[in-house]
Amino acid sequence: MNETTPTSDSPQVIAPPPFIFLSGIVVGVILNLVKPAPFIPENLTLPLGVALIIVAVFLVATAIRAFRKAGTNVDVRKPAIHIVANGPYRLTRNPIYLSMVILVLGITVWVNTLWMLALLVPVLLIVQLGVIKREEAYLERKFGQDYLTYKAKVRRWL
Repeated sequence: MNETTPTSDSPQVIAPPPFIFLSGIVVGVILNLVKPAPFIPENLTLPLGVALIIVAVFLVATAIRAFRKAGTNVDVRKPAIHIVANGPYRLTRNPIYLSMVILVLGITVWVNTLWMLALLVPVLLIVQLGVIKREEAYLERKFGQDYLTYKAKVRRWL
């Protein structure tokens, strides 16, 4: 099977989540070029933006490490092998998506545009309905009570 071909043993998400987040960033940059919408003082954009980006990279790295250590797939288009409940997954069921949100916030601050911040709302709605809801339904079907127990203990976001 091709590496990017979805399988029936997957959540059948509407699109890979990084592409959904990236689309919001791209549209935000384009809108900012047309009509700039700064929202914080320029002297804060670089240090605050970079700090948020570092937090996002650290969070995604620890989440991916937890997946690899558990021997399960990171790519949502591939089958889940195990429920991952350690590392950042002890605190949130979606640390990778949370890291993407933090990354977008970091880029938003660095670029200093309200457009990306405003676009984060529809992006999160698309991720929630087209990715997370499908993943949760898939994991409930695949892992049953084990996933329901994990889901009851750990919040979706924070």
